[in-house]
Amino acid sequence: MGRSPFPPPPSNNPLRPAAAAPTAATPNATTRRETSERRTLVVGRGISVQGTVQDAERLVVEGTVEASMIHATELSVSAGGVFRGGIEVEDAELAGTIDGTLTVRGNLTIRASGRLIGKAKCRRLQVEDGGQITGHLEMITDGAPIPASTATSESEATPSPAEAATA
Repeated sequence: MGRSPFPPPPSNNPLRPAAAAPTAATPNATTRRETSERRTLVVGRGISVQGTVQDAERLVVEGTVEASMIHATELSVSAGGVFRGGIEVEDAELAGTIDGTLTVRGNLTIRASGRLIGKAKCRRLQVEDGGQITGHLEMITDGAPIPASTATSESEATPSPAEAATA
C-alpha cells in the first residue's frame, strides 16, 4: 500500500533518534519547513466545496469551489479547476477558471489554459498566450490616480508630436 500520509508519532525510544533541528549548515531547511507548515487546503479533482473557507493560507483548486469571500496568501487554480465567488490573495496562478471577483495584491499569472471571468484587480499581471480575461480588469497602483480634469487640461495645453506636425 505504501507509506502512510501521516508522519509517525514522536517516540521516546532511545534506539530511534529524534529528527535533527535545522542548523546553519542547512539554510534551506527553514524555508522548506515554512512552506510545508503553511495551512493549505487542496480541493481535489471531482470534489465540489460550497461555503466559507477560513484560515487557509494557500488554496489549491483542482475541483470546484463556490465561496463568498476568502482571504488567503496564495491561490492556485489547476487546469480543469473552477472557483466561483470572491477571493482576495497576495499571489494567484490560474490554469483553470475563476468566475467572480478576484483581488490580487501581488502577482496574477494566467496560464494558457486559464480563464478569468468577472471582475479582477491586481498589481502585476502576466498572461500566457491563450489565457483569457472576460470582464473588468483593474490594475492596482501605488500612486494616486491623476484627476481627469488635470489630464485633460495638460493634453490640451501641450500638443502631441502628431498634432504639432499637422498644425
